[in-house]
Amino acid sequence: MPISRRGLVAASLAIPALSRGALAQEANWPSRPVRIIVPYAPGGSNDAVARPLAEKLFQKFGQPFVVENRPGAGSTIGSAVLTQSPADGYTLMVTSSTFATSAAVQPTPYDASRDFAGVALLASGPMMVLASPSLPVNSLQELVAYARAKPDAIDFGSSGPGSINQLATELFAQTTGLKMQHVPYRGMGPALTDLIAGNIQILVTSFTSAAGIVREKRVKLLAWTGDERPPGLPEAPSVKQAGIDYEAALWWGLIARTGTPQGIVDKLNAAANEALNDEKMKSYLAGEGAIINPQSAAAYDRYLKADLTRWRETARKANIRVE
Repeated sequence: MPISRRGLVAASLAIPALSRGALAQEANWPSRPVRIIVPYAPGGSNDAVARPLAEKLFQKFGQPFVVENRPGAGSTIGSAVLTQSPADGYTLMVTSSTFATSAAVQPTPYDASRDFAGVALLASGPMMVLASPSLPVNSLQELVAYARAKPDAIDFGSSGPGSINQLATELFAQTTGLKMQHVPYRGMGPALTDLIAGNIQILVTSFTSAAGIVREKRVKLLAWTGDERPPGLPEAPSVKQAGIDYEAALWWGLIARTGTPQGIVDKLNAAANEALNDEKMKSYLAGEGAIINPQSAAAYDRYLKADLTRWRETARKANIRVE
């Protein structure tokens, strides 16, 4: 159907009006309470990060930021809630590295790379590569040499199939060409018990999971999976410092739906980075073995997409799938 000159004029006049409406929406945000989804149960590390952040955002913007826990399916249920909400900045999510590993190993009702936009990296930190006290190695180089000489001698544990512990160890094996056997547990506690007893030889885990037994020297700390960590943690080289091109991190971040107006994303990024100066939050994250390293929204979005790609490729090569 031909378009009349009058129709073209009306359409051209409507475009600036729409632009003004979008700009007004960004300028007035937030004009009502904002919901922050935490896709995990109350009381965990994500909750401990989200609640002080919500308080700081309330102080900054004068509107309530309400934390809503929506646990289940390795963060998938809560993440789906965000994708079902309008991309208007009134529903956000505080999540962690489990968001990326879950998307790598199980079906999700969303495309994690396409449907989410990184707003602010709140903190990140390395994991520990631990060895059983009975394993005759005292460094990462010795572990690699031992595993190459005895390819069936290394069993590694994890807190369950598809967990970040498994994926981080599988990535290490892929990077070094080692052959190791996976032993999944129902949680980190039983895995640590078997590591101490020598029933498994290697475990990659968070600092908080094993801080006590590391400091008591009941297991061997061979390396950290990243270069940056808070001062005061047990000394060991990073995997990269040991000459292996490998890195894996735990992280916490603020995420919005893709399509959220850029002006709102920029406001949130600046406010979240400012909130990270809170001493209580700094202290908590340092206790988690994490550091605060504020980034732009664009930088965090690249970080998020790279993490998703890393774990998807690791899971594909190791044939890891959790239904």
